[in-house]
Amino acid sequence: MKTDPFMTDRLPMLPLRSVLFVASTNSSAIDAAMHSGADALIIDMEEPQSPMNEGVRERARHIVHEVISSAPPAGTPGSPRLFCRVQAPRTGQMSKDLRAILHPSLYGVVVPKSYGPDDIVAADAVLTNAEAEAGLLLGGIALYPILETAPALRRAFDIAMASPRVAYLGGAISRFGDIHQAVGYRWTPASSETFVLRSNVLIDARAAGIRYPISGMWGGPTLDFEGFRGFATELRDLGYYGMMISYHEHVALAHEVFTPAPADVAYWKELVALGDDAEQTGTGPILHGDPGQGEAHVVHGAHIESARLNLEWATALGVA
Repeated sequence: MKTDPFMTDRLPMLPLRSVLFVASTNSSAIDAAMHSGADALIIDMEEPQSPMNEGVRERARHIVHEVISSAPPAGTPGSPRLFCRVQAPRTGQMSKDLRAILHPSLYGVVVPKSYGPDDIVAADAVLTNAEAEAGLLLGGIALYPILETAPALRRAFDIAMASPRVAYLGGAISRFGDIHQAVGYRWTPASSETFVLRSNVLIDARAAGIRYPISGMWGGPTLDFEGFRGFATELRDLGYYGMMISYHEHVALAHEVFTPAPADVAYWKELVALGDDAEQTGTGPILHGDPGQGEAHVVHGAHIESARLNLEWATALGVA
């Protein structure tokens, strides 16, 4: 496997097909989300409701502390990876949230409303101090910047490169909210208004070595499953490996879209086997299938390396 040419010490990354948001102020909703089957949860401590006064925040911190403290260690098979969206470092309140949640079961911290790499450097510093206070391994908790401002969308590559903790990245595309205000688009079910944003962020993320970029969110009705499927499929076609979601009803469908099909896995295995055999015997060219299928008939090194990467993805998901 080729290493990241920019940041080889970046935290390990695994594909997350579904990243489910849940309010930190609702303990029953968090419990339901823990059993939803989602690959990851984002417990929202930044703005789970309005208003968010200090009394509400203290209650949320208590709820999340209880959840995090009783959860299995991060990476336990069968358990969702737990992220918490905390207040941005520029508020001066991030450390208060971190003190309530730092525990071996916490996988990552979601950084909201970044404007550039300085915000991520600051978040890394605050998190490092908090890890030291909690007696945790320094640098072990991931950062997941959500791009919700126009400057962040424009500087996604720099944001991803600002810290080796940044393991995931994606635009927080949604019907409402901060990114809608920042850009001013008008949401449509076809989502063509955010296509360029999603494409640009994807390239920046991959250029920075983010192996499994994540995007979001479906802005249509919860029960419009065909609309959701179409949006999720377009994300996968673009190169995303998962998406942020707001409803349990979408978990299974997100997993269906962002999991490679058995036929694809079999095809990738065939290409790798053909490539390995050719390397051992020194014979070629490598041919596969009907000559009428065009480029795919003559198998080159790039095809084989792509197949290896795809098999790595499938293996990480347990389907290869």
